[in-house]
Amino acid sequence: MSFIAGKHLPRRTVLRGLGATVALPFLDAMTPAGGLWSRTVRAASLDRTRLVCIEMVHGAAGSSEWGAGQHLWSPAQTGREFDLASSALGPLEPFRKYLTIVSDTDVRGAEAVTQPEIGGDHFRSSAVFLTQTHPKQTESSDVRAGISVDQIYAKRFGQDTPIPSMQLCIENVDQAGGCAYGYSCVYTDMISWASPTEPLPMIRDPRMAFDQLFGAGGSATERASRRRATSSVLDYITAQVADVNRRLDASDRRRMEQYLEGVREIERRIQQVEARNASGEARNLPGAPAGVPDSFDEHVKLMFDLQALAFQADVTRVFSFKMGRDASSRVYPESGVTKGFHPASHHGNKPGNITEFGQINRYHVSLLPYFLEKLQTIEDGDRSLLDRTVIVYGSPMGDPNVHNHKRCPLIVLGGANGRLAGNMHLRASSGTPMANVMLTVMHKIGLTDIEQFGDSTGEFSLG
Repeated sequence: MSFIAGKHLPRRTVLRGLGATVALPFLDAMTPAGGLWSRTVRAASLDRTRLVCIEMVHGAAGSSEWGAGQHLWSPAQTGREFDLASSALGPLEPFRKYLTIVSDTDVRGAEAVTQPEIGGDHFRSSAVFLTQTHPKQTESSDVRAGISVDQIYAKRFGQDTPIPSMQLCIENVDQAGGCAYGYSCVYTDMISWASPTEPLPMIRDPRMAFDQLFGAGGSATERASRRRATSSVLDYITAQVADVNRRLDASDRRRMEQYLEGVREIERRIQQVEARNASGEARNLPGAPAGVPDSFDEHVKLMFDLQALAFQADVTRVFSFKMGRDASSRVYPESGVTKGFHPASHHGNKPGNITEFGQINRYHVSLLPYFLEKLQTIEDGDRSLLDRTVIVYGSPMGDPNVHNHKRCPLIVLGGANGRLAGNMHLRASSGTPMANVMLTVMHKIGLTDIEQFGDSTGEFSLG
């Protein structure tokens, strides 16, 4: 740890001990006193929008013809006076002022172009979501897609953070070689692409994500030793925390306490998951790492908590998060549906089956308010983290029953540092590329010089 005594704490102050590296949240003490310099430093520290890109695979019930008529994904009304109650987006009602719904855009890059590509929608769609680029059909290492929106942002605005970006997932994504229909598994396993030929691996295990964010142990031996002792990374920096606290006012001490308690609580929950999964009891996910909860709900919320803490300490400003896997037959008991995800998605155009798949869509959306509330309660200067964040949530597939890529579900959440109005439902005209929305989001988060993204044909006004 280092700071300029008698002046202020640098924004990049970190506390270190036995391999632990814990960055601090933004504190008033990090703003130099007085004048233009103070305002400039504060603006540089705070006015960077955080970006989260979330893929929920395999479309939505509301993208089918019958489901669209029943408004199972998005509401009937456009504009600001819309009713969310009956749609899959109903759980977002408390956050409607941060919600922008964009209905009926198409993801043409995920469509088959040549005859051998027909049937391969499951195995190329995820690669298209954030790149909006048609991937090369190959089972070898010569993969090619496009640069994803999260990586374009990370290269421009993430280089001054300890971790430029992080990629998280929920399902198993460690397959190698070819998957099916002539496609490499990396196309369906990964959604972030640093270059057209460089897909980025994703972290499924919350323990691995925690260790990356907080430098928990400089070596595998140190990490294993600390876990056996069930100690916390915070146990190794207590003296430094006390030293910093002596230099802070009451409000900064409160922020420090809340932040460090958040770190400790997440670590405690991960330890509980590991202990439960190492107990010898039968697991619902027998092949998963010990740090991965069997509960989808618990797993997703842990990953959301890690993202919120990382944003709070400005460890990274960019996350991509893959919440599902095409062709997964996972059952979500909390949704009230006993069918597996993939079987439920092939609804056969039967209204009862479509309604059931809509329940699963609604359940997935119902996890977002947990994250939104977490971001809303964290102060980041004079705004909440939710006001400083953009969350893109959607799917590159439309109606999963026929594997098409029309009327794809897409929403944008957060305030984008005042650049997103929210409380808006917009319906795209027929044939509008989702890439147009992605391009506009890029402009909202500071990438104003980018004129083309994927197959975009221009901006799409977000109100």
